[in-house]
Amino acid sequence: MLLLFSSCGQKDKVLGKAITERDSLPIMNTQGVNTLISDSGITRYRIKTEEWLIFDRKRPSYWAFEKGVYLEQFDSLLNVQASIQADTAYYYDRERLWKLTGHVKIMNRKGERFNTELLFWNEITQQVYSDRKIRIEQADKIVYACGFEANQDMTKWNLHNVYNTEFYFDEKSDVAAGSAARKDSVKK
Repeated sequence: MLLLFSSCGQKDKVLGKAITERDSLPIMNTQGVNTLISDSGITRYRIKTEEWLIFDRKRPSYWAFEKGVYLEQFDSLLNVQASIQADTAYYYDRERLWKLTGHVKIMNRKGERFNTELLFWNEITQQVYSDRKIRIEQADKIVYACGFEANQDMTKWNLHNVYNTEFYFDEKSDVAAGSAARKDSVKK
């Protein structure tokens, strides 16, 4: 009988400590975001992300997109002009600084494609930069470098430590152009 009562007695429950530090919790946690942003009544941007967290009490405060983020910029007819995609992104709101990491892919208005693993965008200086490897695909070539700086539209950029360039050419048209040039030089 004594064994029966002792087994039914109160047992202490083991609980984890309560979170008392408010800075470890986000003020906002939004799931499955797909939103359009307008400027002067015209739709200009679309943001897609699985999770958007805002930490207002962290030092520095920031927004976290730890499950990836995709941003599109539209023209007045809602055609995609430019896009940015990253595995992870952080936006430091007071500094107005974006940090994109992982597989960062950008397409600018010219159709040039940029791939890197780390990218910073400073909204105050309107500059984009990185010290990591970057691959830039243009219509006629692919350029590889380590480090770059650009304007925020990614239309004007400076590369550091270029280590490879691959050119595209159409063998048939280049041969024909070369033949025509040789014929012209003979006639002159």
